Amino acid sequence: MLARAFELATIGGVSGLSIGKLAEATGLSKSGLFAHFGSKETLEVAVVEEASRVFVTEVMLPALKQPRGEPRVKAMFERWLQWGQRPGGCFFVAVSAELDDRPGPARDALVQACTDWIDALATAAQIAVTENHFRADLDPRQFAFELYGVMLGTHCFMRFLRDPAALERAREGFDRLIKSARPTRTRTP
Repeated sequence: MLARAFELATIGGVSGLSIGKLAEATGLSKSGLFAHFGSKETLEVAVVEEASRVFVTEVMLPALKQPRGEPRVKAMFERWLQWGQRPGGCFFVAVSAELDDRPGPARDALVQACTDWIDALATAAQIAVTENHFRADLDPRQFAFELYGVMLGTHCFMRFLRDPAALERAREGFDRLIKSARPTRTRTP
């Protein structure tokens, strides 16, 4: 049921999701779903939590199996890029535009999910510094900010502008970010 709710929300947003629509899509009764969730707001929170669970399974866990440092950062980016190619694009980017000015538990759950991912990106960058893959003076939070910016741009160019070169541009932007993070090597005579 939550998987179907997540699927519906990726296309129509959490605001467009209702207990009635979910009942219709799953063949379950509205009263049964209402008894389970209690409110549309609770359903929205559950969908954000389901999206987070799927994201961890499809993006974070496979990336964490890669070697520490730059290889892991690259895997995080590639898995995230694949995630953004799902129907509806990146759930978190799409729903953040929907919930950014709407206070409440659904927004709070989304902020937590995005903050957790940003923290994971910054941690991966810090590990890349520790592994000497990235320069010692790299600001991991700035790296995470810039990487998140690449993905926001990718979502916009792919979903809204329908730019066929969006993925290529995303990878080029990511490559530039990685190159700028690497230590400069001085040649010895």
